[in-house]
Amino acid sequence: MANRSVVLDTETTGMPVTDGHRIIEIGCVELIGRRLTGRHFHVYLQPDRESDEGAIGVHGITNEFLVGKPRFAEVADEFFEFIQGAQLIIHNAAFDVGFINNEFALMGQHDRADITRHCTILDTLMMARERHPGQRNSLDALCKRYGVDNSGRELHGALLDSEILADVYLAMTGGQTSLSLAGNASDGAGEGSGSQVTQIRRLPADRQPSRIIRASESDLAEHAARLEAIAKSAGAPALWTQLVENQTAAS
Repeated sequence: MANRSVVLDTETTGMPVTDGHRIIEIGCVELIGRRLTGRHFHVYLQPDRESDEGAIGVHGITNEFLVGKPRFAEVADEFFEFIQGAQLIIHNAAFDVGFINNEFALMGQHDRADITRHCTILDTLMMARERHPGQRNSLDALCKRYGVDNSGRELHGALLDSEILADVYLAMTGGQTSLSLAGNASDGAGEGSGSQVTQIRRLPADRQPSRIIRASESDLAEHAARLEAIAKSAGAPALWTQLVENQTAAS
């Protein structure tokens, strides 16, 4: 499917993969056309080995918790189907890709043991280093830089981190790129009709007036912070800022 991306993260028993470490959690969320679809893939895995204490300190997934969880081979087909053909968006992609390739190789599925043959890879860590040289570019640092809420991230978790990374990626690459003003297919605008309005629908004259909810001071502060983050990323004021400035100058 065109414009389909999968934001992906894994947790492991430790590192490096060459020391026999295994994946214990996979989390993925789907983006189509820069919009989260609500589809996701998430699983905890039995690695058939214990996790290092240092790794448990990072993700909090204990050996006892993983007892009885499926092995990678049991979910491999479903996982591959979810990512196949997609652009994989990963923070520090070499780490996750190396572990995923290793899991397929251990199964003897050598065609899948190089997922770059089936997916394209976008490494947000490399992207961040190019945009912010000499600065910290961890996921937490990027959340702070781009105003992404990561308050629920006390420990690493593959699904939570993939959801956070999706927000960071969208902010890094320009946030919202377009406004869809057309109706949906049931309103007469078919899929592929773009943003063309196919008919005018007038509101009834006797309708009740809509309730006006005004932005609070905190809402306005968050809005200003997001505009500032977009400006830093793009190297120019956000379109909304430019519009307001032009309107002010014209009045």
